[in-house]
Amino acid sequence: MESLNLPVVSCSLDPASVSRRLADRAAERLRSAGHRGGVIDLVDAGLGAFDNDRVFGTRAFEELHRAISDADGIVLAFPIYNWAPSSTVKALVEATGATGNGRRAAWFDKVVTFVCAAGLPHSTMATGALAQSLMLDFKCVVNPYTAYFSERDWEGEQLRPDRSERMDKTMDVHVELAHLLQGRTYSSDWEI
Repeated sequence: MESLNLPVVSCSLDPASVSRRLADRAAERLRSAGHRGGVIDLVDAGLGAFDNDRVFGTRAFEELHRAISDADGIVLAFPIYNWAPSSTVKALVEATGATGNGRRAAWFDKVVTFVCAAGLPHSTMATGALAQSLMLDFKCVVNPYTAYFSERDWEGEQLRPDRSERMDKTMDVHVELAHLLQGRTYSSDWEI
């Protein structure tokens, strides 16, 4: 099987982030299967809030846009706060998904997988609006296997074995979708 470019974007600004640990685990699973990408940490990237103006002139925007554009698939690892993905994820999609003034969104036709950290197991549907936006705006194929983990899914620093299996299956499906869609015959742009 051909090596794919499958970066994992850690979308938490919390220094003790659980979703960052999950991002590392997802990236390790992808690397062990022979794929490229690694973790892109938004703490290190320094992407500011989306202002539809100055953000486009930043090095962070350029690097993140290029990383997403060049990817065969993207894993977004983020915390769930207040029944929704963190605002950092939204800022990333807003900046790298903006068009106009010669810009083209980086997200068109990407395979996207969610890896989520939450306090409770009750907000598994919190990714719905983000998934819908990525699918309808950018024609992304969103992996139906979300790796969603609450505080109850851990035994110390390790995921419980059954939850570890879910992470592995989610990454395996991510790889399979990216492989299958490599040969697609279409290319999307803004269209209704």
